[in-house]
Amino acid sequence: MKKLNSIYILSILFIGNAIFSQESFSPESISKAAIELTKDKVIYDGSYFSIPYPNGDVPDGIGVCTDVIIRTYRLLGLDLQKEIHEDMKNNFDRYPKKWGLKKPDKNIDHRRVPNQMTYFERQGSSLVITNESENYLPGDIVAWDLGGGTTHIGVVVNVKSPHSDNYMIVHNIGAGQNIDDCLFDFEIIGHYRFLRNIN
Repeated sequence: MKKLNSIYILSILFIGNAIFSQESFSPESISKAAIELTKDKVIYDGSYFSIPYPNGDVPDGIGVCTDVIIRTYRLLGLDLQKEIHEDMKNNFDRYPKKWGLKKPDKNIDHRRVPNQMTYFERQGSSLVITNESENYLPGDIVAWDLGGGTTHIGVVVNVKSPHSDNYMIVHNIGAGQNIDDCLFDFEIIGHYRFLRNIN
């Protein structure tokens, strides 16, 4: 009986720890981390770089929209370079085939909007796309179609626009890591709430 009780208690502790680890990202912490990025001067540059792995990043002072997402979660202790690369290694056929690659490339895969979108979808983080601003909350990730095959991605943050009822977006659309009221400026093609620390 004592052995069964011990197993029961250990099972409860294990489940509790698993739940805790999966809930370790709060919308507030994601929002705060994204806003912190706006303090850094960054020039838009989507060039291919050979970077370290894991926890690799392109050189300081440059980046694109996907780097905003990567750097936001990295500030919270999650390495999307590693997470996306490992998921692509095991599930390469589930990811877009837009770049002619026959295997994952740890230097660039995580820096592509369609790959980030696929990863968040595969993590069960997809939300319904609507035209209602109240559905887009701080900590959410939003992806857009800019037209002409160009996609974009950013983080909803806990700052309301003075000109609308929208929460603002931290993103890099060419002018650095900025905060803008641009939620409905383009066609939304992805909406995600990724709060789980899967490590």
